[in-house]
Amino acid sequence: MRNNSLESYDSNKETVVTIGTFDGVHIGHQKIIKRLIDTAKRDHLKSVILTFFPHPRMVLQKDSSIKLINTIDERASIIETSDLDFLLIKRFTHAFSRLSAEDFVKQILIDKLHAKKVIIGYDHRFGRNRNANIDDLKVFGEAYGFEVEEISVQDINDVAVSSTKIRKALHEGNIEKANSYLGYSFMLTGTVVKGRGLGNQLGFPTANIFIKETYKLIPKHGAYIVSSIIENNQVYGMMNIGINPTVDGTNESIEVHFFNFNGNIYNKNIQINLLHRLRDEVKFDSVEALKTQLLKDKETSLQYVKSHFK
Repeated sequence: MRNNSLESYDSNKETVVTIGTFDGVHIGHQKIIKRLIDTAKRDHLKSVILTFFPHPRMVLQKDSSIKLINTIDERASIIETSDLDFLLIKRFTHAFSRLSAEDFVKQILIDKLHAKKVIIGYDHRFGRNRNANIDDLKVFGEAYGFEVEEISVQDINDVAVSSTKIRKALHEGNIEKANSYLGYSFMLTGTVVKGRGLGNQLGFPTANIFIKETYKLIPKHGAYIVSSIIENNQVYGMMNIGINPTVDGTNESIEVHFFNFNGNIYNKNIQINLLHRLRDEVKFDSVEALKTQLLKDKETSLQYVKSHFK
């Protein structure tokens, strides 16, 4: 699959298109993507997902409170593992939001994507002020020569319910539940930066992860068992999300202590996969008490990894 901006897409191949946010790319989304790909193969078309970024609410409502399960890069990397031909990202702007429904159909679906089929949710709305619906799209389809295939109420509801349950599970720290809906391990992706060096003093050196995308959903504070691919090797570890109250911390940080790895990964981008939640973040009576707990956490983590992944 090639990942392009819509603007740079340049193909005259006829396509089957679906449109959506696909935040999480969870098992409900995966079902729709499989249907898209199967349809494209059957009808000798190219399969296209058209998505928008930033999220329309970020642009139209200046909503900085919206939190997404994936960053746009994470979303792309997950979709890339499928047989999809093209993931196309359209930058969402105020100007684009003013495009009429018919102009959207003509300029993007027809002139740009050469769509012969559009697979879309029964509740999909589009065009200026979102004033057009699937019935309007079917009328445009008859005029411009493409078929509209409706995604059922049940499938759309499954997608919405799964997204809600994933977000709720992450807010509650229930990683296993979130991962069961995602169909893969929830991830945090960021750059390794220098921290306060407290982990070294405790005998648990940590990689501090900086996530630049402020819209990324961060799970509940606490300690987690995690994995990552570093220098082509699977490495396990334990991560703390929180403020380090035992040492009078005040700012949220994400710190990972990797087992059996001590290479230099400063300034490197890294993906952390969350596997299991160990406990809440606690303010201990002393640094020694914290260290004792970290030793217990490590033992618990190693046992978990051994029983689940070895």
